[in-house]
Amino acid sequence: MQFDLLIKGGRVIDPASGLDAQRDVAVADGSIAAIDAAIDAEAAREVVDARDCIVTPGLVDLHSHVYWGGTSLGVDADRLAAKSGTTTFIDAGSAGAGNFLGFRRHVIERSKVRILAYVNISFAGIFGFAKTVSVGECSDLRLCEPRETVAAVREHADVVVGVKVRSGKHAGGTSGIAPVDLALEAADKVGLPLMAHIDEPPPGRSEVLPRLRRGDILTHCFRPFPNAPVFASGAVRPDMRLARERGVIFDIGHGMGSFDFEVAKAMLAEGLAPDVISSDVHLYCVDGPAFDILVCMSKLMALGMPLVEVLRAATANPAQAIARPELGALKVGGIGDVAVLKSQPGRFTFVDAVGASLIADQRLVSNGIVIAGKWWPNEVPDHNETERFEAHAHHTHVDVAARHFGPSSSSFWGGATRSGAQTLEPRGAVHT
Repeated sequence: MQFDLLIKGGRVIDPASGLDAQRDVAVADGSIAAIDAAIDAEAAREVVDARDCIVTPGLVDLHSHVYWGGTSLGVDADRLAAKSGTTTFIDAGSAGAGNFLGFRRHVIERSKVRILAYVNISFAGIFGFAKTVSVGECSDLRLCEPRETVAAVREHADVVVGVKVRSGKHAGGTSGIAPVDLALEAADKVGLPLMAHIDEPPPGRSEVLPRLRRGDILTHCFRPFPNAPVFASGAVRPDMRLARERGVIFDIGHGMGSFDFEVAKAMLAEGLAPDVISSDVHLYCVDGPAFDILVCMSKLMALGMPLVEVLRAATANPAQAIARPELGALKVGGIGDVAVLKSQPGRFTFVDAVGASLIADQRLVSNGIVIAGKWWPNEVPDHNETERFEAHAHHTHVDVAARHFGPSSSSFWGGATRSGAQTLEPRGAVHT
């Protein structure tokens, strides 16, 4: 056999190269071996029928929280990968210098899906995040030590893509703009971008935005009032336009409370589409309203963003934002990470972070993914979870964790709960 795997008959959309046509994609030895109009099925050991499907680079979720078991908000990336079409999860600062080694050893190196990460400017990372407990990691500036952050970035340079700071009343208490300035110092020292979260003031958006440099990421760019990017009239605030012109990257970062349909409509109407669509998936939004990156992408499509641009914002653009051009693209000789998606017709109700609803007539779903050349089918049968969304504000952290991990969470590999995962090897060496 010439190829290990053949994805046959799909509509191949690769925004990085501009390809949008029916093509077959062949994989050998973990890399893309051929992309052609017709490749003989007899030349492959395994064939995936992709008729009526969209074949695209494996999705890159720029903002997620996957330090599961080590932080209160972490979800298991392997449980979400095939279902969400995601082959690369980028953790947005769950861990800081004080616990990044644990994140690496116990999660990143044991994961079957690729995980990269931002290092939090807070030494302890995001340690107090739950419905019933909210202790901002930047509320005590003694935790924001840039020298420790720089050391952690350098020690783990192969998996680190930047520095993360969560600024605002919830994350920083009365610390104001200081955590942002400290994080910028660390990012500058290591020559990497800063991802800046903003929640409710202080600090205000007008304090954070002017500090961000070309290539830095403003996450939660379509967040609701207060600190919204638009006036009550719907007009885009001038500092947002200036930031876009300066080259600041706008990232959705949907999460539990950071995506507002009305704000998104206003931004899109003014020509300020997001550069990146990310989920900010964590334990308190994995059951809604964010769910995963495919749901977030479907919401942007329902708001009028074209399919190709939605795919670009979840493949080529996030790969460019982290300076990993080998990701988020389909090219012969490149990494064999592929998502096989489908546009499913129907009537779907999407909910934003403030509880508003949006009815759509289609949504993107995943048939499965290819990671390092190996097929991982999506065996989760029900794609209508958005219809069953209910907030769990009164549940304890233990209750919410049980919803995600289930009663068998004590078993590391999760047994039958990991759909299709048994055919794949972990990304890195396992240390026991």
